[in-house]
Amino acid sequence: MSIKGKAPEKRSVSRAAGIVSFFTFQSRLLGLVRDMVLASLFGSGMAADAFFVAFRIPNLLRRLFAEGSLTIAFIPVFTEYLTKKNRKEAFDLARVVLTVLSITLVLVTVLGVLFSPWIVRLQAFGFGGSGLKYDLTVLLTRITFPYIFFISIVAFFMGVLNSLGRFAAPAAAPIFLNVGIIGGAYLISPHLQAPIVGVAVGVIIGGALQVGLQIPWVIREGLRLHPEWDLKHPALKRIALLMVPAILGSAVYQFNQFMGTLLATFLQEGSVSWLYYADRLVQFPLGIFAIAISTAALPALAAEAARDDLNQFGNTLNHAICLVFFITLPSMAGLMVLGKPIIQLLFERGAFDPRSSAMTTYALFYYTLGLWAFSGIRILVAAFYSLQDTRTPVKVAVIAVLVNLSLSLALMGPLGHGGLALALSIASSLQFFLLVLFLKKRVPCIEARPVLISVARSFIAAAAMGGAVYYLRSAWPMTAGPAGPLAAILNLAWLVAAGAVIYFATARVIGSTEIRSLMGILRPRKKD
Repeated sequence: MSIKGKAPEKRSVSRAAGIVSFFTFQSRLLGLVRDMVLASLFGSGMAADAFFVAFRIPNLLRRLFAEGSLTIAFIPVFTEYLTKKNRKEAFDLARVVLTVLSITLVLVTVLGVLFSPWIVRLQAFGFGGSGLKYDLTVLLTRITFPYIFFISIVAFFMGVLNSLGRFAAPAAAPIFLNVGIIGGAYLISPHLQAPIVGVAVGVIIGGALQVGLQIPWVIREGLRLHPEWDLKHPALKRIALLMVPAILGSAVYQFNQFMGTLLATFLQEGSVSWLYYADRLVQFPLGIFAIAISTAALPALAAEAARDDLNQFGNTLNHAICLVFFITLPSMAGLMVLGKPIIQLLFERGAFDPRSSAMTTYALFYYTLGLWAFSGIRILVAAFYSLQDTRTPVKVAVIAVLVNLSLSLALMGPLGHGGLALALSIASSLQFFLLVLFLKKRVPCIEARPVLISVARSFIAAAAMGGAVYYLRSAWPMTAGPAGPLAAILNLAWLVAAGAVIYFATARVIGSTEIRSLMGILRPRKKD
C-alpha cells in the first residue's frame, strides 16, 4: 500500500475539507472579531472570567455529548445503513435518534439550570461558594446552559448531512453563534445592569439561529422531522454503546481543558481569560484545517470500513494525516514567531492592556507546542470510530487525562497558567503516539514510512519559514497598539505573506506532494 491511494477518494476528501474550511474560516474570523469585542468591553477581569467559565460548561458538554460523541457514534452506523440497506431505513433510524435525543436534551437542560450552583463550584472551585464573582458565574451558567440543547440538535443534523455528502450548512452554523454573541454585546448589554449578561443571552440567540439554518437542508434531503419513538430499534443500542465510551475517548482534549480551567481559578485573576484567548488563537488553524479535514474524512472512512476495504481505508487515513500536518506545522511556526504581535493587534485595546497581551502570549507559546498533536488526534479518533472501535480511544484517553492532571499540578506552581498549557500539550502528544500504536495493530496494512517522509518534509519547510520570518521581523520591527494600527496590520500582513511564499517554495523544492491536495481545499468544487 502506498500513501497515494485512489485519486478520486483523495479528491473527494480534499473537496469536502475545502467546503468545511471555507465556512470554518469565516466562522473563525468572525470569532476573532467576537473575541476582540469581548476583550475591548470586558478585558480579563471578573466579568470576563465569570462568562468564560459559565460558557465553557455548556461548551464542554457540546464537545462531549454532541460533536464529541454523538456525531462520531452516529455517522458510522447511519453510513452503514445508507451503504448496506437503503435511504428509507437510514432516515427511519435518524428520526428515532432525533426523538430520543430531543427528550434527553430537555431533561439535561432542566437539570443543568437547576444544579448550576453545584456545577460552578465543581468547575470553578477557586471562585468559592459565595460572593459576587460566584453569583455572577451561576447566573451566566443558567442563561447559557440551554445552548447544549440547540447545539446538540445541530450536531445531529451535521451527522446526517455529512453522511449524505453535504458539508456547507453544518460548517456555516458557528457563524451564527458569533453573530448572536456580538449582537448581544452591542445591542443587549448596554441596557443591563450587569452588561455581561447580554453576551450570555446572545449565546442562546446564536444557538437557535444555528438550528434554524440546518432545518431546510435536512428537509430538502428528504428527512421528515416528525417524531418516531422506537426504543427497540436495533441501531439505537449500537449508537448508545458507541457514545458511552466516546464521551471520554474522543473528547479528552475537552476534559483537559476543563481541568485547566478548574486549576486556573486558583491562580492570579485573569488566568482563565489569558488561557481562553490563547486557546482561541490555537483553535483558529485547528478549526479551519484539522477539524475540517477530520470532518470530511470521517464519512469516507466509515464507508470504507463498512465495505471492509481496509487498504483504501489506510490510503484515506494516511492522506488525511499528511495533509493536516502539512498545514499544522507552518501554523505552529507562525504562531511561535508572530504570536505576540498578533495578540497585540487583535486584542490590545480598551480593557485589554499590555500586561494581558504578555500573559496571553506566554500561554499561547505552550499551547502551540501541542498544536500538531491536537490536530493529529482529531484524525486518529475519526479513524477509530469509523471502525466502530470505542474501547481503544477510552484506554488512551484515561492515560492522557491522568498525565495531564499530574503535569498540571506539577507545573502550575513554577510556570503559572503557562504550566497548564504546557501540561495539555505534553499529554496530547502522548495521546497521539499511543493512538498511532494501537491503530497500527488494529489495521496492520497502514504504512508509517510514507507518512514520516511527508511529515519530515513539512517540518523542514516549516522550520525554514519560521527562521526566515523571525529574521524579517527582527530586521523590520512591528509597530503595534493605538500609535500605529495601520502600520502593524501592514507589517503583519506582509510577514504572513512572506512566510507563506517561503513555506510553499521550500515544500515544492523538497518534493512535498500535499501542495496539490491543498489546492483542492483552497479551490473546492462545491457539492451542496
